[in-house]
Amino acid sequence: MKFTIPQSYNSKTLREIFQELKLPKKDLHLLNMSKNITINGEVSKFTTHVSTGDKVDIPTPEEKSNYLPSYRYAQIYYEDDDIAVVMKPKGVKTHPNDLMESNTLMNHVIYTIDSDYVEPIHRLDQETVGLLIVAKNPIIKKILDKMLEENKIERIYKAHVHSLLPIKAQTIDMPIGKDKFHPNRRRISITGQRAITHIIDSKMIEESVCELDLKLDTGRTHQIRVHLAEIGHPVIGDPLYGNSTLRQLKLNSHQIEFTHPLTQEFISVSLDDK
Repeated sequence: MKFTIPQSYNSKTLREIFQELKLPKKDLHLLNMSKNITINGEVSKFTTHVSTGDKVDIPTPEEKSNYLPSYRYAQIYYEDDDIAVVMKPKGVKTHPNDLMESNTLMNHVIYTIDSDYVEPIHRLDQETVGLLIVAKNPIIKKILDKMLEENKIERIYKAHVHSLLPIKAQTIDMPIGKDKFHPNRRRISITGQRAITHIIDSKMIEESVCELDLKLDTGRTHQIRVHLAEIGHPVIGDPLYGNSTLRQLKLNSHQIEFTHPLTQEFISVSLDDK
């Protein structure tokens, strides 16, 4: 894992930097014991103070992902040494349910990206199109997982719903649990997990069709679909929570924004970029 120290990390030790990034204590200990950390090409300790512009090389665990290559290319919207943002097509699962499955997004990603380790940071429903973050090493995976948990990764979705007027900006804070009468459905349940969806903007795009911009604070299964159905505006083309007879779900993961944990660069990726 190679990166250049940004101004915001000047004069800190590598240990302090990775503590700020909420790397688990076990990983901090392993890095503290490492003899393979270099700064500007010289062997250094995890407790060494760094300066802006220093070139740091930190060893990462030699873990490999178990996805079979699909021999089909994934569409890459952003990539650096540690992170990629990829596009998940409609009807493709995010990851396989068993090791022999080979036609999911992660099977395409491991074939496309030059890394033995590729793991998704979040998930998208099979019928949802859009952007998804992939970690290219186990350390960055743990850091990004924590960033997602702390809402430091902003995910903007677009959904089309039937409405006569634009829908007002609002926050839907309703817990979601499994539907005991339907194995594939979720429902609003007081015993479910907390789920928060923000409708941040809306506009009419044709008669009786409204496009919503939505932001998630949590990532429950079918969260947007359940929440919009609950307020009376199911996603168009949703046979599970609406009255559609076609699987043409009008929902996409449109934009992802976050501050890169190592370089501190602001990363903004949109489906509009290509």
